[in-house]
Parts: sequence; C-alpha cells; structure tokens
Amino acid sequence: MPQTPPFAAMFDSSGYNRNLYQSKEDNCGGLYYHDNNLLSGSLEALIQHLVPNVDYYPDRTYIFTFLLSSRLFMHPYELMAKVCHLCIEQQRLSEPGLDKNWIQKIAPKILQLLTEWTETFPYDFRDERMMRNLKELAQRIASGDEMYRKKVQQLLQNLIRKLTAVSQYEEVLAKIDATSTDRLTVLKTKPQSIQRDIITVCNDPYVLAQQLTHIELERLNYIGPEEFIQAFVQKDPLNNDKSCYGDQKKTRNLEAYVEWFNRLSYLVATEICMPVKKKHRARVIEYFIDVARECFNIGNFNSLMAIISGMNMSPVSRLKKTWAKVKTAKFDILEHQMDPSSNFCNYRTALRGATQRSLTAHSNREKIVIPFFSLLIKDIYFLNEGCANRLPNGHVNFEKFWELAKQVSEFMTWKQVECPFERDWKILQYLLTVPVFSDDALYLASYESESPENHIEKDRWKTLR
Repeated sequence: MPQTPPFAAMFDSSGYNRNLYQSKEDNCGGLYYHDNNLLSGSLEALIQHLVPNVDYYPDRTYIFTFLLSSRLFMHPYELMAKVCHLCIEQQRLSEPGLDKNWIQKIAPKILQLLTEWTETFPYDFRDERMMRNLKELAQRIASGDEMYRKKVQQLLQNLIRKLTAVSQYEEVLAKIDATSTDRLTVLKTKPQSIQRDIITVCNDPYVLAQQLTHIELERLNYIGPEEFIQAFVQKDPLNNDKSCYGDQKKTRNLEAYVEWFNRLSYLVATEICMPVKKKHRARVIEYFIDVARECFNIGNFNSLMAIISGMNMSPVSRLKKTWAKVKTAKFDILEHQMDPSSNFCNYRTALRGATQRSLTAHSNREKIVIPFFSLLIKDIYFLNEGCANRLPNGHVNFEKFWELAKQVSEFMTWKQVECPFERDWKILQYLLTVPVFSDDALYLASYESESPENHIEKDRWKTLR
C-alpha cells in the first residue's frame, strides 16, 4: 500500500519527485511531459490521472498538487463526483464475475486516496454534497469486506473529529472577539490603571514569547492549505460566468490569523502608550524588545514582526523622550533582521536557517518555524499572479501548480508542530481578550504622554479631545 510520507519529504528541490514518471512518453492521453516531468494537461486527463486503477496509484505529490489547484477550475464536490463516476465506470468495465476480485484489488487504493483527501483537505467535506459522495463511494468499497468496513468507519470518524474541532475553534474565536471588542475607544483622557498591564500579568519576557508561540501554532494549525488558493480565486477563463470557488468558502481561519497579527501590534502599542510615567513606558518598550528577541530565537517570526510593527506605529515612535531612556541596540538588531528592503532579504535568510534547523531537529522546540504570515501570503499571491492557470491550448499549467504546492506544503510541515511550552491560561486569556486602543485612542494617549510638537499634531489633538 502507498504510505503517506511527511510533507517535507514530498517535494525535492525541483518542486516534485522526478523519478515518478519514468514510464511515461512525452505526450500521453492529454498529459504533456518533458524530461519525465508533468508540465501540463487537459483538466479531464488530470482528473483521470488522479484516479487509481488496478495497476496504478498516483504519486502523493501529484495528489496534493492536483487537489490543491483543481479548485481554481471546479468545485471540490464536482471533482469528487467525477472521481466516484470514474471508479464506478472501472468497476462496470471489469470482466463480469470478477467484481469481487476487482474490489479486493482496487479498494485499498481508493481508500488510500480518500484518506489523503480527508486528512489534507478536511474542510472540503463541510459541503453536504461532498459528504454524500464520500459516503457513497466508501459504502461501495466496504460492501464486500469486513476489514474495509472498519477502515471506512475509521476514515469517517477521523474526518468528523477534524470538522468538529474546527467548529469548536470557530466558536472560541467568536467568543474571544465578543470579549475583546474595543471598549476603550471613547476615552477622553488618559486612562489611569484601567486594566492590569502586561508586565504585572507576566513579568518574564521569555514566558510571554512562549505563550505567543502557543497562540501562533494553534491558529496556524487550523488553516487549511486550500485557504491560500481561495484567497485569490478568479473566474475560470474558459467559463466566464462561473466563479470557481468564491461562493464556496467554508472557513476563515486565514483571515482570523491575519486579525491576530493586527491585534498583537495594537496590543503592543496600547501597552506602551498607556503608562503615565516616562520611566514606566521605557520599561515596557525594553520588555517587548526582549519578548521579540526570544520570538526570534524560537523561530516565531510572525509575533516578532507584529511586535516590531506595534513599536513602529506613529503614536509609539513619536514618543522621543521615552525612547531616549531606552537601550535600543537590541531593537536595532531586530529591525535589521526584519528590514523590508531587498524583498526582506535578511528575514528570508533567517527563515531558511530556521527551516534547516527544523529539518534536523531532535525536539519540538527546534522544529518551530512560524513564518511572517502576510509575506508568505504575498509570495503565494505573486506566484499565482505571475503565471497563467491555463496555457494557450487550454491545458492546465501544471508546472505553475507544482511550484505553488511546494510553497504550501512547506507551510503544512510547519503547522503540524506541537508547541513544546507549558500553557499559562492567565497570560493567554490576557493576550487574547484584553481591550486594545483604536488608532484615535492611541494618538490621544500618546499626546497625553508627550505633548504635540507641530501644528499637525496639535490640530489632531484638539479634534480628538
């Protein structure tokens, strides 16, 4: 039986496994190969290539790449219906009387394909039509054999467990949003001890970095690979009136993760602008610099970037007297690491280092790689924009999708790491639910701390008051 290797092992440096296609000619049945690499094919031929038969099982890199990219051309439930149809056709065309024999040969392969689909793209099955087709095909496999019946049951149980988990996660997110709505926007003067500050909740920057890593890994873990593709769905050029997937979005874990980044930036700015005393503000800045450094050491680049962007917000960066009291050497190093020039060249080097470390890691701690997420989305977006989905002859441009799948599969490896640090619920609760200032409230607090310096600032302060 084909085994399911870890994601990192799926793609070699060229994007996919080169020795899979040795037996294929350059152009066979609507698929075009060059040097044994599948470059393009008609949509129908690619679907055929996904469906196992008695002598053939598709390579796992192909399954992942096609399931990921096919949704740009058709709904997953349409693909599932075609797969079911092709399996049933095969059975019908097998010699009469060999039905049982056919089931025994093909069942493990179809079961394996369904397992890979349900494990890697479980959110596809939030669609009732998908579930119906899955159960129908599973039923057909299981009908003849007790062993397959058990395996099918296990597959369905695992899938339902994943779907239940994501529903519970969404409920928790909704509760958190309800608790943390911005209650502080109406402030007219600087709040005095309106809330505990971060340092009284957690005085150890290392522990705070670890708790941030908990939140990051949990939220990463819920993002489905298909959410990257759905983020930039366009209409299929061969079928103008049909938006391929926009109306079918079943999750918003990717958006929730981006919102978390914004929240963390505003939380950092709020904590810095809130204290009345300059000395206290400087201490909070130094504290966050230490948190950010530890995030860098852990490999948590997303929290690191959120902290830096919070410190660079203008209500914080304008506090010159406060910054004069801060030892900024450590901050300068971090800013240099995350410097956006040359397309974030320094960060990309650090990310490669963390990725290398994670490949040879002996502990979960060394495996952690949490990318700067907005940049990851941007890279995938530009890769998608930079090449056409279809070639002039109507073929699907599969070379592009190998590249896309390679980037997404790297992310899949990172999101599966379990957080090695102990949870501190009190700190997590604070990070996720404490109210944060809006832009206006941040400026107001900032002007209360250090008076406006020019006409623009003075006018703004008057308006805010």
